[in-house]
Amino acid sequence: MTNHQFGPFGITTGLDSSPESLAAARAAEELGYSAIWLSGGPLPGLRTIVDLVTATGSITFVSGILSVDQYSATDVSTTYAELESAAPGRFTVGLGGARGPKPIATLNAYLDEVDVPVGRRVLAALGPRMMELARDRAAGAYPFLTTAAHSAEARKVLGPDKLLAVSHLVVVETDADRARAIARDTIGFFPQLPSYAASLGRQGFSAKDQAELPDHMVDALAAWGTPADIKAKLREHLDAGADHVGINVITGVTGPQPMEQWRTLARTLLA
Repeated sequence: MTNHQFGPFGITTGLDSSPESLAAARAAEELGYSAIWLSGGPLPGLRTIVDLVTATGSITFVSGILSVDQYSATDVSTTYAELESAAPGRFTVGLGGARGPKPIATLNAYLDEVDVPVGRRVLAALGPRMMELARDRAAGAYPFLTTAAHSAEARKVLGPDKLLAVSHLVVVETDADRARAIARDTIGFFPQLPSYAASLGRQGFSAKDQAELPDHMVDALAAWGTPADIKAKLREHLDAGADHVGINVITGVTGPQPMEQWRTLARTLLA
């Protein structure tokens, strides 16, 4: 595995520039998490990344991910340069989200234009062709909704020296029915997206599985149970070749950051 100074466990979440989000980022840093992967959908704009870095002291932020269809290469380059000057090493640019008939070509053209070193950019990647692009034109890959078996295959494509950082759903809940219900509520959206449907199919989940979300599928894609149970599940990715896992804690409640769950998990994950 590679050493990209992210440590084994970070956090995946959506933050903005509100006092509540800034406080959550500081809390994650104080708990000892090494990185926060900023979910692209909830991100209100590039200025939020600057605000979050300014509000904290050492934790690394990664945009996970910035859609190349939404953010211009010029604006991303300017934000990266500003942060690299003010807080060197604390922002890594995660890119993806190319739409249209030729996403690989779109991303290639964007990477030609964006002024961010190869070692400081990662690509959202699910399939082998995107993994190859992440290997050839970035520091590595950042897949989501994948199994440990996928991590093993991704490592083969990336080779030994590239970053493989996985975002994995986590439910801090020991009641199986409740934990799976919370996970299903999140997972159920993704088979509607062609790229995720294709990825899940490559991972062995049939169209019937994707429609019904049986227990075995939910259990493969979401870690739940006690903190020890969750750590064991997440370690499957690390044992399969991933360098880092961003824990994407879901609670079934939209809005507040799950700081209590981060705190509970930190005592086991970061021990």
